[in-house]
Amino acid sequence: MPDVVLAVDIGGTKTAVALADESGRIVDSVTDRTPATEGPQAVVNKVAALAAVLIDRADPPVSLRGAGVATAGVVDIDAGFIVSSTDTMTGWAGTPLAAMLRVALGASLATECLVLVQNDVDAHAIGEFYHGAALGALSALVVAVGTGVGAGIIIDGRVLRGARHVAGEIAHMPTPGAQHLRCPCGRMGHLEAIGSGVGLHRQYLWLGGDEGATDSRAVAARAEEGDRLAQRSLADSAAVVGRAVAAAVTLLDPDRVVVTGGVVEIGSRWWKPMVESFRHEVIDVLGDVPVVRGTLGADAPLRGAATSVWKTLAGERT
Repeated sequence: MPDVVLAVDIGGTKTAVALADESGRIVDSVTDRTPATEGPQAVVNKVAALAAVLIDRADPPVSLRGAGVATAGVVDIDAGFIVSSTDTMTGWAGTPLAAMLRVALGASLATECLVLVQNDVDAHAIGEFYHGAALGALSALVVAVGTGVGAGIIIDGRVLRGARHVAGEIAHMPTPGAQHLRCPCGRMGHLEAIGSGVGLHRQYLWLGGDEGATDSRAVAARAEEGDRLAQRSLADSAAVVGRAVAAAVTLLDPDRVVVTGGVVEIGSRWWKPMVESFRHEVIDVLGDVPVVRGTLGADAPLRGAATSVWKTLAGERT
């Protein structure tokens, strides 16, 4: 009976659950909508239902050694507890997620099995560090730019999480070029206000763009069609991300920077001004820091969550 761990990625829109072997390879996976507005118990029930699908169809049957969870929100990894969260996930802040999952998974997960919960971008960073674009680096800054913005910081193979569990929250760095837009946290001028996919779209509307473009993908499409405001909003948003990455690199001096997420998939119209802005801002000695695209895509947090469990079981800490 092969040993596997359960890997879970809980986002505001979708929840993915996978089985992963000791190498971190995903054996099987399933994805469904996150019942984000229905409360924590509904989300936990969804995870348990998806896990049951995977376990029932495993052939040959598998032995579940533990569960690793990547989730939106600030996480106390030792307690398996959601410290804070945006209102995307109704009632998510204060959720004792590890304990609730242990109950919901029931007989699928033995009492002594490890349930390890961490922030989704930290898990994403672990995935890229051990299996993806940061493989072989001693330290890495992994920045995910999608609906929101987040970062994971890995030094000597371990995630820097901070005294209050918020290390890497690059989204809320005050960033030049973002002063005119309000961040989801309520403050003006943070990176996420303009650098995220939502922020990019808001910048387009702020510039006077066509309200018929309803999201960042539509803005990117307009840019390809020659819409000057769409092109400018892409460049503005990307440049702000580049400045924020430059600030973080100046502080951390990582071996490598990995930038990933849905916004990166827009392509060169976004990537080029982001990198140019980064290179313009950093001091000369940091000018050769590699800035590369992530390679794992949506699998990164799942593989990171699984790797964290396997390493913890082996007496290591990610």
